[in-house]
Amino acid sequence: MIETVKSVDEFKELVANVEASSDYKKPIAFGIAKVDRGQKNADKILQANFAVVNWDENFGSAAVFIKALQESGVAVDFSGSEFVTTIDDRFVSNAMAAFAPFIAEATGDAHKNVQVIKVLSELGDIARDYTITFLFADEAPQSVEAVYLKLYALSLGKAKLRGVNLNGAFGILTNVAWVGNKPYELDYLRENEIEMKLKGTFPNIDSVDKFPRYLQHIIPADNTRILDASKVRMGAQLAAGTTVMPGASYINFNAGTLGPVMVEGRISSSAIVGSGSDVGGGASILGVLSGTDGNPISIGENTLLGANSVTGLPVGDGCIVDAGITILAGTKIKITKEQLEKIKEANPEANLEDKEYFKGAELANLNGIHYRQDSTTGEIIARRSTREVKLNSELH
Repeated sequence: MIETVKSVDEFKELVANVEASSDYKKPIAFGIAKVDRGQKNADKILQANFAVVNWDENFGSAAVFIKALQESGVAVDFSGSEFVTTIDDRFVSNAMAAFAPFIAEATGDAHKNVQVIKVLSELGDIARDYTITFLFADEAPQSVEAVYLKLYALSLGKAKLRGVNLNGAFGILTNVAWVGNKPYELDYLRENEIEMKLKGTFPNIDSVDKFPRYLQHIIPADNTRILDASKVRMGAQLAAGTTVMPGASYINFNAGTLGPVMVEGRISSSAIVGSGSDVGGGASILGVLSGTDGNPISIGENTLLGANSVTGLPVGDGCIVDAGITILAGTKIKITKEQLEKIKEANPEANLEDKEYFKGAELANLNGIHYRQDSTTGEIIARRSTREVKLNSELH
């Protein structure tokens, strides 16, 4: 057992001794989660709720947690990319002893990992419902807890969009019925359907998905609005000031915004929208599996995607995509000589040939372009944008 640490210096010495161990490895991320288990199969983890997510930070707490596990009889395996195990009262007692110098001041924003241990110490028997996860390398996740830890890191802005390995996540998570924040195994509902319906206990199912909704786990910034919880998936990242309207809007996991953005359209997985931009009603930014040749799409700052437009091309700052048109990497786009010179002036580093027709890919990431459709010929045309895209500050 860990003896009660009496001072901050003793705590630092404890951490240093743990980290000096020959087999010790600093985790890149770790956290303690309350897990929801299957109603039919208790070994199946359906969801992991992390109260505190540590991402490339708080290494002293990581050392304490690892030492607390070891003193509780758990052999921590440092050889793989992740390690997940249940925790019990012995683990909590050891962690409380190590954190003793900080217990009294652990409140609010101070010592959040200590707060976690304080709460667990008050709960009693925790062996079934709580696990601890360590990620030692950002490789494809192997457990539900590892997937959720990475989704949390994205949604909390601790990890950059497109910055974590989520390969195989869909195969790890289970398709479940979401009733509020509680997941139900579909097989459990099928087996108990008759009894539950006749007794009036059949749940009011909100959705069936492998991913929970963003608002089931994340508290957004004060000036961020999500008017319909179903429109944002866990793992999305919303910068402060983002507004997500109801209707045709949607933000998938590993996608999101970098500043105040008006979202009335679809931001597919891996798509990123810059500050001050407006994704108009029904507009779609294609994801990596929907016509972008596997290349994720970024939308620049102060750019407008018109209603019902489709963008499968990275777009720069100050651009406009007119309502109802589609621009893809292979789209044939006409530019007059006069407008081409203006576009070159706005993009001095671009190497644009002197020609009349361009593929969309040749204009990728360029600034200040207005994409339109000639109403008489049906051709997609591009010209230098003369309009400033500016969001209503009162709405953000």
